[in-house]
Amino acid sequence: MKTFARNTLALGISLALVSAANAADFADMDPVTLRLAHVVNEQDGFHIAATKFEELVEARTDGKVNIEIYPNASLGDERTLLEGMQIGTVDMGVITNGPVANFVEEMAVFELPFLFPSPEAAYAVLDGPIGQELLDKLAEVNLKGLAYAERGFRNLTNSERAVNSPEDLDGLRIRVMENPVYTDTFRELGANAIPMAWTEALTAMQQGTIDGQENPVNVIHSFKLDETQNYMTLSRHTYAPAIFVMGMPVWSQLPEQAQTVLKEAAQEAAEHERQMNADMEADQLAALREAGMEINETPDMEAFQAAVAPVYEKYGEQFGDYLPRIREALNQ
Repeated sequence: MKTFARNTLALGISLALVSAANAADFADMDPVTLRLAHVVNEQDGFHIAATKFEELVEARTDGKVNIEIYPNASLGDERTLLEGMQIGTVDMGVITNGPVANFVEEMAVFELPFLFPSPEAAYAVLDGPIGQELLDKLAEVNLKGLAYAERGFRNLTNSERAVNSPEDLDGLRIRVMENPVYTDTFRELGANAIPMAWTEALTAMQQGTIDGQENPVNVIHSFKLDETQNYMTLSRHTYAPAIFVMGMPVWSQLPEQAQTVLKEAAQEAAEHERQMNADMEADQLAALREAGMEINETPDMEAFQAAVAPVYEKYGEQFGDYLPRIREALNQ
């Protein structure tokens, strides 16, 4: 116990010294405010990641880098935010991987259906050389990728009927992200896939112009989709990363020590959000059940996986060597 106490004290002193050293690095820096935007609400994992990032950055720069968070799509939808970052009208954001892949198409390789068997498998690839290589490619489109937070494993909800196999999706109007991999995945599953921004999807569900959508449990819970969606299927059909991303115009103006803090803080905030999502999922599922949502935890996964084989045939080669490299990494 004494050894533990000494080690804990030593760690505390070490962290304090690091913090003091970081603060000293910024003594001569002019203060800067960065606007960080996302499209979801304050109960969502993106906001958890953003607030952790804000806390870490402001502490480590002694307040010289201030983060202002704009939730709820107050600065625009995700494509609008990314375009704003490219020209410098938005500084940074936490953005779902799907829209990012419209700017660097290789990013969509992560969202091939049933690619990752577990969150841990996804983290190993994203935080390793393959993930970093793809973050670096964002520089080619005037963006700077900092780290991978997560949207998480996506699940199907709808207002019409229980779904256990692809046959049950026949004719259902399902909102998907504006990304061709998602669109083709759900078309192969038999749905009428409708690409749509998230802000529009919420209204469409309320009005009944679409029957369902697909998102992780934390989104389904935080947006109270049980109010419009009666059925959930834990299909876990795709693992969706999210990206802490900045515009190159603002990134290139920051001193190197600030860039280092931002990148390290983004990684730590991402890992914090991942853990929070895992911790909260069981409670969120229980709350959705209590609210009246019928949840199928054991759908026919083999039937779903077989149905999406054409997606791999269509897109496999499009991502260059990334798919075989990811598969190799997963098999290690």
